[in-house]
Amino acid sequence: MKIIDLRSETVTHPTPAMRQAMFEAEVGDDVYHEDPTVNRLEIMAAEIMGKEAALFTTSGTQSNIIAVLTHTSHGDEIIVGDEAHILWYEVGGAAALCGVTMRTVPNDSCGRLNPDDIDRVIRGRDMHYPETTLLCLENTHNRCGGAVLTTDYTDEVCNLAHTRGLKVHLDGARIFNAAIALGVPTCTLAQNSDSVALCLSKGLSAPVGSLLCGSKDFVERARKFRKMLGGGMRQAGIIAAAGIVALETMVDRLAEDHSNARRLAQGLAGIKGIKLAQDDIPSNIVMFHLSPELSVVEFVEGLDRAGVKIGLRDGRPFRAVTHRMISSSDIDEALTRIEAVCRRLRGRAQK
Repeated sequence: MKIIDLRSETVTHPTPAMRQAMFEAEVGDDVYHEDPTVNRLEIMAAEIMGKEAALFTTSGTQSNIIAVLTHTSHGDEIIVGDEAHILWYEVGGAAALCGVTMRTVPNDSCGRLNPDDIDRVIRGRDMHYPETTLLCLENTHNRCGGAVLTTDYTDEVCNLAHTRGLKVHLDGARIFNAAIALGVPTCTLAQNSDSVALCLSKGLSAPVGSLLCGSKDFVERARKFRKMLGGGMRQAGIIAAAGIVALETMVDRLAEDHSNARRLAQGLAGIKGIKLAQDDIPSNIVMFHLSPELSVVEFVEGLDRAGVKIGLRDGRPFRAVTHRMISSSDIDEALTRIEAVCRRLRGRAQK
């Protein structure tokens, strides 16, 4: 029985082309800035994002932490959405490692922060207050069901932040999904942010790595913080080579993941006992609820026995993520198995 893993696109394996590129990669010492493959990857990423420079990091979490360290000083306050990845899934690193306070603003169902709410929580000048120095956005938005922030919205919020003296960091772990969903060049989604982080190891299927992009001065300062965090790698071209292949070959195919996500959502909506948690499916994340009469524990156990893996965190809706290793036929098979599990649970609930 094939395991259909819908927990995250982080489970994707590198493609044969990536493995070959890794095998053949020209390498050097990246801490000395002498790895030609890393240098090429960083130049590529900066050009794609419309920024002056980029820094290869081990993960999206490390990119976000480095961005906060670079933009702020200890004792500052940053503004994040109350559903932000930085707030929920990065082990409190912004507070523990950067020494900043995270001030939350509500995310709406589309992942947006209301500009009036942002404006309201920016601190005025007062000796009793921490200084508000950074606004963090997320596109696409993980906990808001892969919601996509448009260029117009992002520009509006960035302009507000800059007018009030704040920098803007964009957590773009899935920014290529956003660009594909909107049909716009990726750089337009980050054009007014001061920094942007992108992930290679999610939908792009590289085995490891992210990139942090910004101005030359920003990246030079960020490079020192990467070293401080233990992220200065040596012959890192071996893994950077896979990232180059990812950027060259894996972006356009994300549309297939989006199509499969919509296929999955349509099928789930027709299963008695399941209710979608979002009105539309803008990218590759599908979130859904289980009817109260059905046991969450038994549902998860039933899916596990049926060979379907789906994410569930913090009492939130179930999350299913489509990716390169999930075909349309896999979606149909997953729906068949999910419906069978729900049918059995409904039968038990009626006894």
